[in-house]
Amino acid sequence: MPRVLIFAPSPLLTVTVEGDASGTDLHVHAGGQGVWQSRMLQTLGAEVAICGVLTGESGRVVRHLLEDDDLTVHAVHREGRGGAYVHDRRSGERVEIVEIAGDPLSRHELDELYTLTIREAMTADLVLLSGPVGDEVLPDDVYRRLASDLTAAGRTVVVDLAGGRLAAALDGGVRLAKVSDAELEEADASAGTSVDGLIAAASRLRDAGARSVVVTRAGHPAILVDGDEVSTVQAPVMEAVDPTGAGDSFTAALAASLAAGDSLHEAVALAAAAGALNVTRHGLGTGDGEAIRRLSTQVEIVRAGREDGEQLSPDDLAGRLEVDER
Repeated sequence: MPRVLIFAPSPLLTVTVEGDASGTDLHVHAGGQGVWQSRMLQTLGAEVAICGVLTGESGRVVRHLLEDDDLTVHAVHREGRGGAYVHDRRSGERVEIVEIAGDPLSRHELDELYTLTIREAMTADLVLLSGPVGDEVLPDDVYRRLASDLTAAGRTVVVDLAGGRLAAALDGGVRLAKVSDAELEEADASAGTSVDGLIAAASRLRDAGARSVVVTRAGHPAILVDGDEVSTVQAPVMEAVDPTGAGDSFTAALAASLAAGDSLHEAVALAAAAGALNVTRHGLGTGDGEAIRRLSTQVEIVRAGREDGEQLSPDDLAGRLEVDER
């Protein structure tokens, strides 16, 4: 069983109000990017551990919820305000009632979390770096240091980050970076919305420190840049019930497959299937492992090459994609 360690610095306590003809109900779960990713990792058969900081009353509840889900929790405990939200979904759409990012981590708490993560990473097949709830929880440079130190220690590092945290992690060096087109456009003003702009921006992320980059594009083929090779990744387009969490499912499946020793193309196919299937469900990061594996056989990964075997340039590929999407 592949072992994956998730750096999840600030797990959330989530409360969702649900309702139908039979009445109103409350659903209480642990949440946050790393937690949602952990659910999909478990679905796909990985052994998952989480490293994070659990704060105050909400943190004590989160720990119980995580352990009830059979997750191994390595945590720094502290007092204060932990991350949490209350959402009302009785209308069919998520309506924010309250959201709390939680208190920033002190220097001592950061030191403890950093050491804890390095220690537990030594027995993991892969380390997934996920983001905090709020921008002020911890400095971006923590991601650079972690990426650099974990890579130096021989760990495989995958990141699903944006903005300054992504730039910092790339500066440390990572095996694979997953980013959405919207995040890429926000981080790189020259990317624009065109396919050629996204390919060029993804190539710059590769040059900045990622061996491979995957750009997800809701409703359109994902773009994979692996060294000098550019490919498109097309999963069956499913009827969306709730698109929230599809990106985390994509990343988690990538991590599960790479941790198991699969090839990059096998991992990307599984990831595309996990993301496609997740939009058909209401739960974040949820799915059926066998359904995902079967759907992955329908994912098409097309290398940017001509019939004579000559590699297409990024501009040539962009032109082909633009035509296909019209």
